[in-house]
Amino acid sequence: MTDSAFVGPGPDAEFQSYLEHGKFMIQRVKETGRHVFYPRVLDPETGSPNLEWVEASGLGTVYSTSVVRQRPPAKDYNVALIDLAEGPRMMSRVEGLAPDAVTIGMRVKAKIVQEDGAPLIVFEQA
Repeated sequence: MTDSAFVGPGPDAEFQSYLEHGKFMIQRVKETGRHVFYPRVLDPETGSPNLEWVEASGLGTVYSTSVVRQRPPAKDYNVALIDLAEGPRMMSRVEGLAPDAVTIGMRVKAKIVQEDGAPLIVFEQA
């Protein structure tokens, strides 16, 4: 599959298209090699439009976590900020263990899941 298969109306649409094809991609600034997330048109530090899509390793570390308590029968879940190995921080959740078992500093690995008919990135303990 070539990059041209993922051309869309903007960076958010491109990101979603990659996810739909089973790829977790983030942007990298061509001049500096610095990774950025969330998808953007310009590098937020330099204003450079020279961003390229690269595959993320999927590895990260929990920076922060919070448990969202729900009224039964709905299940509690966590919301976590994940520092990606490439540098950017993203919001997601950690699955596969109790929400309050997620800890700061925990190593995690990304996976793509389908929720409400759309792909999204969640993490599990590495």
